[in-house]
Formats: sequence, C-alpha cells, structure tokens
Amino acid sequence: MTSQPTPAPHSPYVLVLTCPDVKGVVAAVSSYLADNDASITESNHFNDQLTNSFSMRTAFRPDGPGFPDLDSLRQGFQLIARRFRMDWQLVDMTVKPKVVIAVSKFGHCLYDLLHRARSGSLPIDIPAVISNHDDMRSFVEWSGIPYHHLPVKGDKTAQEAAFMDVVNQAGADLVVLARYMQILSADLCGQLAGRCINIHHSFLPSFKGAKPYHQAHARGVKLIGATAHYVTTDLDEGPIIEQGIERVDHTQTPEDLVDIGRDIECAVLARAVRWHIERRILVTGQKTIVFS
Repeated sequence: MTSQPTPAPHSPYVLVLTCPDVKGVVAAVSSYLADNDASITESNHFNDQLTNSFSMRTAFRPDGPGFPDLDSLRQGFQLIARRFRMDWQLVDMTVKPKVVIAVSKFGHCLYDLLHRARSGSLPIDIPAVISNHDDMRSFVEWSGIPYHHLPVKGDKTAQEAAFMDVVNQAGADLVVLARYMQILSADLCGQLAGRCINIHHSFLPSFKGAKPYHQAHARGVKLIGATAHYVTTDLDEGPIIEQGIERVDHTQTPEDLVDIGRDIECAVLARAVRWHIERRILVTGQKTIVFS
C-alpha cells in the first residue's frame, strides 16, 4: 500500500518488560540507558499486588555519541534482564509493523484503517487483505493492496491453512479481524496468539451473535458500544484492549443504532491497533495492562 511519508517518532525506541516486583528495577533500567547516552522521553510502571509482578514501558531516544546500535543495546541489557528475571522486548519504533486485515461484507472498519494508514496517522504497512467474500475487492485493489478471496466451503481446515499462508508470506506482525465474520479454530487462534485483534460489535455480552444492535433495540438499552480484544479460543472473550460506548434513546431505530455502532467500532479498533503497535499493551492472563 502506498502511503504518505510518516515522520520518525520522537522516541524511536521502546523497552517493555514484566518481572517479579523487587526493588531496583527502575533504577537499573534508567542507569543503563543513561550510561549508553539514551534519554528517556516517557516511562510508565504498574505494580500488580495480586501477582507481585512489575510491568514497565519506557520510550527513549539517542542523546549523545555513546549511543550504541540496537543489537549492542539489546545484548548489554541481557545482564539486567537475567538479574531481575524479566520478560522483555526492545523495539525499533521507526520500523512500520506489517498488519494483515481480514474482513467479510461490512467494510467500515477496513475503510477506516486503510485511510489512517494512507494518511500516515496510523504508521502501519498493510501488505494484504483477506476475505471470505469478494465484496471488498475493488476498493482494496484500488488502494494498491493484494486481495485474497478465501471462501469457506465445508471443512474450514484448508481455508484456514490458506489464511495462515497469506499471513506468513506477508510477514505480518499483527492480524486485525475488521468485522471478519468467521469463528477461528483453536489451531488458528493458537498460531495467532497475542497478535490478532478482533472488534466485537457489542458492548454488552448478552447481545452475542447476529444483529446485536437489533437485540439491544428490542431490549430498550440506553448504551451501545463495541469491544476490541485479543483473539483466543474463548469466543469473543479474549483479553479486552479497549471499549467505547454511546448513549441512545427510544427515538432511535435499529438502523440508527447500527450507524452509531459502526462509528464506535472504527474508533475503538483503531485505538486498539495503535496501542498494540506502540507496545502499550501487556497481556496478563485474561486481562491487559494498557499504558496510556
């Protein structure tokens, strides 16, 4: 996909980590970065007292002639990581993540993500779009992106194998189910664990399945919304990343709720994708830590 140039981020590197909660973690990280001529521009911490774990996200930039290359920085940090038993990543934020989008017949989330990527407001590359229908082909190909029509016929095993072939060949860092109306098998969920985001077109879990906004209208709800979450084998119950709501009333039709809901879905999904690529999300069991 051809997009507008995106300025280099103010903080080109991000370190994220989780470890047992002990004294000295912040001091060790800060000292290491300072000793390597790096300047911290953003730092967030969270102590989970229930699990006695500590999570941290630190953004930084080079600030002197002693700043090493990224491989050397990672190698040197391993001593600290072993000392505190860290699960960690050190990421170059100047490299755009590759995001494969899957969609069915409703294109609003797809259109929104493609616009954000093209305008540069969401710094991602979209190397492929997958769909079990052909409805979105013309728009996607007009946008210069390969479109993979993978219909589901009978046994889904072959279709899901083709799905993963596209994901692997594209070198995808993230898969986004932008109203992809197919239930993924346990095997596919396992292959995409931690790197697949779904937008669930409902805020209230009682309204699952087809036409949730019509169900909500029939029950006279006062709030509608959407939920972005990581995909797991538990249908629509993976770790929640973001949610959005809008107040509605008795004067609005089911179609009005659908229109409002689509706007919420686009906004919620875009935030979830942004936070994922900015390494602001840490999954802890069935929950997420999202650093603002």
